[in-house]
Amino acid sequence: MTDTENRAVLFERIGKHVALVTLNREDKRNAVNGDITRGLVSALETVENDPELRVAILAAKGTVFCAGADLSEIGKGGASMLTTKEGGFGGFVKASRTKPWIAAVAGKAFGGGCEFALACDLVIAGEQAQFGLPEVKRGLIAGAGGAFRIARALPRAVGIEMAITGQPITAQFALAHGMVNRVVEGDVVAAAIEMANEIASNAPLSVQESLRLARSAFDLNEQELWDETDNSTAVVMKSEDAKEGPRAFLQKRAPEWKGC
Repeated sequence: MTDTENRAVLFERIGKHVALVTLNREDKRNAVNGDITRGLVSALETVENDPELRVAILAAKGTVFCAGADLSEIGKGGASMLTTKEGGFGGFVKASRTKPWIAAVAGKAFGGGCEFALACDLVIAGEQAQFGLPEVKRGLIAGAGGAFRIARALPRAVGIEMAITGQPITAQFALAHGMVNRVVEGDVVAAAIEMANEIASNAPLSVQESLRLARSAFDLNEQELWDETDNSTAVVMKSEDAKEGPRAFLQKRAPEWKGC
């Protein structure tokens, strides 16, 4: 079921709790233009505001996940349409998100496409997927988060090498060095849906608070992380789901989460 009118970005509900957001400019290698930016902003708002949606997947039509910015739109003076104040490039890379996003990357993710994948929380890659930040080869910089996120996603020296040589890496290399979660032979979207359903089966509030803490690991010192852990623990333990989980376990049934 398609929920949006913006055909550059398709929005589908997979079951009750998973959103599938698909870049749909295959003929333009899914390069980001104003339509994709508006579509991603709309998708983000829907995922954040719908309490039934617990996980989102970012995928793409065709063999190129995303080639980055649409240079033809920039050439026509439309560069401002490719970013938003709150979300940055594509309205996505800087956007505030409380729910997990999975990138399903079947093909090449270069430049802004790689930065989209790095902005997600998890990455499922196809065997033919490649990741790269070629901006330095063109006198530019990976300014949509890629230059620093790549050094967090990979061992420091490997990330720096990618950022300053502009050379791409394979899905297998990315997996071996911790940048992606899984490499699959078949349908990456199907694999991402499987992972999304696994996440969505867990207590939503517990997932969101755990995700928030994990994201903070690089930004806070240990005492600050303990403080945040204590805060998150207090929030979760006061929830109805904290009672439902043990109750369902003892009654040997599936829990019925309320998300509160």
